[in-house]
Amino acid sequence: MSERKDIIFSHSKNPIGNPHPINNMKNHIMCLLNDLGFETITGPEIESEENNFDLLNIKKSHPARQMHDTFYVEEKSKVLRTHTSPVQIRGMLQNEPPFAFISGGKVFRKDDDSTHLPMFHQIEGMLVNDSVNFAQLKDLIYKIIFSLFGEKTEIRFRPSYFPFTEPSAEVDILSNNGNWLEILGWESLIQ
Repeated sequence: MSERKDIIFSHSKNPIGNPHPINNMKNHIMCLLNDLGFETITGPEIESEENNFDLLNIKKSHPARQMHDTFYVEEKSKVLRTHTSPVQIRGMLQNEPPFAFISGGKVFRKDDDSTHLPMFHQIEGMLVNDSVNFAQLKDLIYKIIFSLFGEKTEIRFRPSYFPFTEPSAEVDILSNNGNWLEILGWESLIQ
C-alpha cells in the first residue's frame, strides 16, 4: 500500500508567493540610486505636524493641512505622513552637507475620487552639494527612467510649479498607445 500524504499540511520549504510589484519597483529604484551614491534613510509613518508641514514651510492656512486632506491622529498633533519629505527633514537635521539620500515608503492622503487611493507609495531623493547643477539632475532622471522602461523610452520635461522649490518640472513618458503619461514631479532648488 502507498503511504498517505496530508495534503493540508505542507512540508515544503519552498517560499510561497512573490514580492508585490510596487515593492519590486521601489526596490529597483532604491538600489539604482544606492549604486549611484545615495544613502537610504527611513522615518516613521506617523509624523509630527512640525516635520510634515512646519519645517517644509507649509503654512497653517494651507489646504493640505485641513482635516479633509490629511489623516490626523492624537488630536491634530500627529498625522499619517502625507509625503516622504519628513524623512528628508530628519536626514537634513542629522547630517551636514554635502549629502545624497533617498527615502521611500507609504504616504497617506484623504482623496475621495476614483482616481486616487488614500494610501500610495512615494520615493524622494535629496542631493545637496556645491557642484550640482540642473543638467546633472536631468541626467539622473534619464538614468532612472531608462533603467525602468528601457533606453528607447521617449521622455519629456514640462516646467511646473511647486510652492517650495525652483526650478521644478514634471516628467512624462510616451506610452505604447501614443499618449503622454506623467510619472514624476521633479523639484529642485538650485541657486
